[in-house]
Amino acid sequence: MTAREYPSRPLVGIGCVVFRAGSVLLIRRARAPALGAWSLPGGAQKLGETAAEAACREVREETGVTIGQPHLVGVIDSIHRDATGRIRYHYTIIDYTAPWRSGEPRPGGDVDQARFVPCADLAAYSLAQAVIDIVEKAKLQRAAPGT
Repeated sequence: MTAREYPSRPLVGIGCVVFRAGSVLLIRRARAPALGAWSLPGGAQKLGETAAEAACREVREETGVTIGQPHLVGVIDSIHRDATGRIRYHYTIIDYTAPWRSGEPRPGGDVDQARFVPCADLAAYSLAQAVIDIVEKAKLQRAAPGT
């Protein structure tokens, strides 16, 4: 297995934008590389698991929420360098969107907080620009006819 820190190749990560009644499901990370940062639920894909299966599992593990069928939104390259310029973390993150089906958010796994946040309040969570962009793409995708 490739180490997460100072990997020999990029690792596949999965993220998911989950909407419920004008709100988006957010989590706060409890470990590096994004310790204390608010983001979308997600994590590493497991061997033998499809990306969509990983999205469902990660949302359930990190938040206790069950989602419907995930739909691809986009891909983000998350590359973090150390002070010397070496790549400390490198994830290729496949982001999905999925409808909320059941459950109330509660933190699990490597998460210390989980909650639905009104879309109008997202700015208060200091989200990375890439996360904001994915949420906006997911909103547009959700609003498109036939979706």
